[in-house]
Amino acid sequence: MIDKNLLWLRKSNGYSQEEVAEKIGVSRQAVAKWENGESVPDIYNCMALAKLYHVQLDDLLKHEDEMNGAQIPLNGGGKHVFGVLRVGERGQIVIPKRAREIFHIEPGDNLLLLGDEAQNGMAIVKTEVFAEQEEKILRTIPHPKKRVVRQEKEGET
Repeated sequence: MIDKNLLWLRKSNGYSQEEVAEKIGVSRQAVAKWENGESVPDIYNCMALAKLYHVQLDDLLKHEDEMNGAQIPLNGGGKHVFGVLRVGERGQIVIPKRAREIFHIEPGDNLLLLGDEAQNGMAIVKTEVFAEQEEKILRTIPHPKKRVVRQEKEGET
């Protein structure tokens, strides 16, 4: 499993085998053997790889590749890659179980789909979380003072 994780992490970070080898001080052939499952890195190289990819040491070992429901944290800051989602014929997607657990998504929850054409990306947010953030933002915006409009009674001048 470490071989597939190392391959996926390298590719998702945009590194070549040569770049990884140079950054952690090993040969390109060593990196290739780790990714092909011919050998495994020792603990010191595992520590260097974890640091390079900004993951925990055990994340090199315990996660499956992205096609089988990977959940690899990015930069250790609560960011994750949950793997590839396939869109069904009717436009439905299945949110991976681990993502549902982390974000407390239950059957019947309402989710908001946001999109940014310039970034060619989308995000899914629970509606109540979005509403809470919207309220916080609105509270920070200064509102113009309300004008008091006096209505003159008929016949007054």
